[in-house]
Amino acid sequence: MKVMTSILLLMSSFTLFSQADILVGEYFLSTGDKEKHLIEYTLTLNPNGTFHFHSYRNHKRGIPREEHKYGQGNWSLDGKIVSFSTDKKTDLDEKFTLDFSNSRARFIAKPLRDKTDRLIETKLQFFESEIPWIKRLGIPKN
Repeated sequence: MKVMTSILLLMSSFTLFSQADILVGEYFLSTGDKEKHLIEYTLTLNPNGTFHFHSYRNHKRGIPREEHKYGQGNWSLDGKIVSFSTDKKTDLDEKFTLDFSNSRARFIAKPLRDKTDRLIETKLQFFESEIPWIKRLGIPKN
């Protein structure tokens, strides 16, 4: 019985690690027009459980014309929900000003068992955040 329990625990841990491997990588979204108003979002999820976020806005007629916002912290996976956290003491400074605490996103991907020709874009869809413009933001994986 102990051997069987150990085997089941090992198999479930391998499954969890394989899901995290699919999740790790760079997510990028570019909207707008380079001539008028360009917005770019880059989110990098590292295998060690940390993340970096960069938001770039270039509004040709705005003040300021260019704006960069950065965020960093840790991420964790619970099923298909990715939770983000930022340590206010170590992750926030003059450059990294976005606090991702209490931010959560859903990982959307085509299931591995789905053999149909449907195209499902792999992305992170934010549904909860204290940063107002992050809510409902969907960032596709590169």
